[in-house]
This record gives sequence, structure tokens and C-alpha cells, in this order.
Amino acid sequence: MAKLKIGVLISGRGSNMAALIAAAKAADYPAEVAVVVSNVAGAPGLKIAQDAGIATAVIPHKGFPDRETFDRAVSAELEKRGVGLVALAGFMRIQSPWFPTHWKDRIINIHPSLLPSFPGLRVQQQALDAGARVSGCTVHFVTPDLDAGPIIAQAAVPVLPDDTADTLAARILRQEHRLYPMVVRWFAEGRLSVAGSRVAVAGVPPTATLLFSPEP
Repeated sequence: MAKLKIGVLISGRGSNMAALIAAAKAADYPAEVAVVVSNVAGAPGLKIAQDAGIATAVIPHKGFPDRETFDRAVSAELEKRGVGLVALAGFMRIQSPWFPTHWKDRIINIHPSLLPSFPGLRVQQQALDAGARVSGCTVHFVTPDLDAGPIIAQAAVPVLPDDTADTLAARILRQEHRLYPMVVRWFAEGRLSVAGSRVAVAGVPPTATLLFSPEP
């Protein structure tokens, strides 16, 4: 059976992209990274992808008159590669409403907080400033509203008394690298269904939680 082709969008180091590439090396993994697209020519993640033999494309956003024109160029590259799922992995661009509408229910993002708490940027510092005792990461479908799409799964980590934004980010990142490949697997296996703001995962009882707590 043909594997689902993933298009990964990055702007920087691409560590979640690397986690997806690593997961896809398993013979039984039902997806493969078909192309990595970056809006930044010097993004370190591009070399990681190239070293893994994966096609890459650089589409600088500054070369376009507006967000939608840029988004359409990115979409054309993804479609050329036969992509069935778009995975945002540190893609530091706010997309026009056209893009998530065009890729509705076929575009996901991983965010380093337990949404809906702490959307946007500097999320670890937001958590520390709020005195949060628990933080984590969220994989969600992308909609035109920033960091507000239907939540698929989350992983929680403790916020420790001596945490800085950097130490908390590192603890969360370890769980991002576990959670994102798992959700992509579910999507590729056809196990996800969206009804309004809720996502169901086939094979998971309705009473089960999809909040993972891997650290004490």
C-alpha cells in the first residue's frame, strides 16, 4: 500500500521535521516526508532533509506582494509532490485564510503549549509568567484562526520551580518529538475524524483521554 506523502513547512532548525523523518524510516510507518519547504534560505532544517535524501524547496516570502500569493506558491509546490498532509514544524509565517481553507482537515501544527492556553509566541515565558504548574504541547488541525483549530492530542510536562523559558522549552520539545509522529501515523491510517471542534480517533474509546503525561 502506498504511503501517505507529507509536506513539511519549516523556517528554522526543523527538529520536529527531523522527528518525522526518523519515524518514517520504520518499515511499518504509513507515511513519508515527500518534500520540505522553507521560507528561509538558510534554515538549518533544509540540510537535515537534504542529507536524508528528501526533496527541498526554498520559497522566500519577501518575494511576494501579499500572504495569499505566497501561500499559493507554497501550495503549488506541495501539490506538485503529491502531498496529502501538510505538517507545520516551526513555520514562522502567519498564513492567509486561503491556505488552511484550501488544505482543510489536511494541515496540522504542533504548538508548544496546552492549547487553548498560551497561543502565539514566547509561550514558555507566558506559562512561567502565569505561574502555570503544567505545560506541554498540542497537535491540532490548522484553521484560519491562529492556534485555534480542533485539538487532536496533547502531552503534558511539569513546570518546575527553577525553570527558565529555555529549560521548559527543552522538556516540552522532547514530547513534541514523540507526539507529532504518532498523530501523523493516526492521520495516515485514516483514524482521525473531525466534527466541529472535536477530533475523534478510531480505536480510542470516547471516554479515554488524549492528554499524555509521560513525565512525573
